[in-house]
Amino acid sequence: MKIDCSVNRGNFAKNKDMQYQLLGRSGLKVSPLCLGTMGFGQEWGWGADETTSFEILDAFANAGGNFIDTANRYTDGSSEAIIGKYMQLHDRDYFVLATKYTLHDNTSNPNASGNNRKNMMRSVEASLKRLQTDFIDVLYLHIWDDLTPMDEVLRGLDDLVKQGKVNYIAISDTPAWQISAGNTLATLMGWSSFIALQVEYSLLQRTPERDLIPMAKHFGMTVTPWAPLAGGALTGKYLKGEKGRLPEGSKRLNERAEKITREVIAIAEELGVEPAHVALQWTRQQGFSSIPIVGATKLSQLEQNLACLQVQLDASQLKRLDEVSAIDLGFPGEFFKEAGVRAVTYGGFYDRIAHRK
Repeated sequence: MKIDCSVNRGNFAKNKDMQYQLLGRSGLKVSPLCLGTMGFGQEWGWGADETTSFEILDAFANAGGNFIDTANRYTDGSSEAIIGKYMQLHDRDYFVLATKYTLHDNTSNPNASGNNRKNMMRSVEASLKRLQTDFIDVLYLHIWDDLTPMDEVLRGLDDLVKQGKVNYIAISDTPAWQISAGNTLATLMGWSSFIALQVEYSLLQRTPERDLIPMAKHFGMTVTPWAPLAGGALTGKYLKGEKGRLPEGSKRLNERAEKITREVIAIAEELGVEPAHVALQWTRQQGFSSIPIVGATKLSQLEQNLACLQVQLDASQLKRLDEVSAIDLGFPGEFFKEAGVRAVTYGGFYDRIAHRK
């Protein structure tokens, strides 16, 4: 199918009001929202066709967006292939293109999956072909396989950087202690270090606050939350009886989730905005570098998500959301908060000390 794009190569009508952020401890400038493209392609029985995907990419770029997230496995490779076709019609250098390796793309080869160097190199070469590009801006390790040594991972990723096939490295869905060990080793060896962390994070999923997010703050990593709307639960559509891809019995639809979602809706009504705007903005106002990944299979979904950038939650609204969605940090997080522990640790000066953000 021939795609008639309304935007000419290298001539995006970029939004002059778009503000950009640095990605982790790098000089890479990215938009405050990242476009998730797991739904580009229809091989999984849902998602956007090529024409719609192109329209979404056009709208994102015209709004000033430049940060795009995909993976080798998304829609069996179609997501990368669609983006690759789009890049041939537009300015590749404008976009910050992130993809991932780890997940299998065939089941006949024991080394066609996992974090090992062999799969890394094989997967990256295949991604480069589908994306029709010479380089990947940000390469994520997709998920920790608990088999491959971290030094093997880092040496392979650093070799890809030195070869010019990857500009920056990042990591997703991996224990905090492994990432800490990796970034420490990278610093010691003079290798590239992880600049971004992709994890599930939303008002319904705050467990990364126990160790992953404090770790990311310590290493200056940007957090790129996936499912910031909890699969659509935080939009309130399920409370209205609308259907979606969440199965019946999902934790995202339980009593706790419903209570949180109703508070999101209440604040949205006060502000005259959509619940999605409130939920997305909450992830952006948590006191650390955070760029939520917003998926879209319809142009209207992207337009709604972009509008969250015009929303600002005040201190009282943040407090209400924090309280209704609060989690137990477990040990040692809850232990550190005990008044007696703070008294003996800080000698009574805790509330008089300016803490690092």
